[in-house]
Amino acid sequence: MAFIDRDGVKIHFEAAGDGPVVLLTHGFSGTSHMWLGQVAALKADYRVVTWDIRGHGRSDSPADPALYSEALTLGDMAALLDEVGAATATIGGLSLGGYLSLAFHVEQSELVHKNPAQQNRVHSLLLFDTGPGYRNAAAREGWNEMALGRARYFERKGLAGLDGESSAHGGQHTSAEGLALAAAGILRQYDSRVIDSLPGVELPTLVLVGENDKPFLGATDYMAERIPGAEKVVLRDAGHVSNIDQPEAFNQTVLSFLARAYRA
Repeated sequence: MAFIDRDGVKIHFEAAGDGPVVLLTHGFSGTSHMWLGQVAALKADYRVVTWDIRGHGRSDSPADPALYSEALTLGDMAALLDEVGAATATIGGLSLGGYLSLAFHVEQSELVHKNPAQQNRVHSLLLFDTGPGYRNAAAREGWNEMALGRARYFERKGLAGLDGESSAHGGQHTSAEGLALAAAGILRQYDSRVIDSLPGVELPTLVLVGENDKPFLGATDYMAERIPGAEKVVLRDAGHVSNIDQPEAFNQTVLSFLARAYRA
């Protein structure tokens, strides 16, 4: 078990294997435990880094709401790459983790724009059962109402409020307050930077969704159409946690994509 210290907030992570680094981020109310099947499949050829978002799993759940934000979470991701010595990595995730992966690419692109001598730390992208956010303010507000509803739910129900899908992710949470604060501070969205960035993603990108993950089928089509050269895969008989529903097909798809991405 390993941790990095982010200004007093301990972030749990694990790294396995050797080769190019693949950083995988779980969805809201999940944990790094959800990636065990992918670690086993990828570690022969890649160094796979999995972690728990602050407020989740074995990472700290600070009481201060100001310590939960997209910006701090992206900083956690960069710090993890620093910790494992990765100048660049494949950045990927499921649901919230996929959105954060796109947001990390946006942040890195902005840093390179400000300082062209700086290397973009994103080599390629893995976007699983996720979406790019909203350009329409009313739609974004609807999403944020959902996020705040999730926060209130965990405040009211505690860890007993974890639903079947969250349980399927595996792993253990220690703080319902952390999940509530993460919903209010990390799950919410504030602008259209991520969705606006899609045509400028000039990296190998895999966009994958389970065929039964109805809320994210349209978002998957949207991303695949707007990210130049993106590869789109729809997994049969899979829902929102497609890596758990169909692990063999999921792993083979990811391995094939990574082989092509690192040959390019």
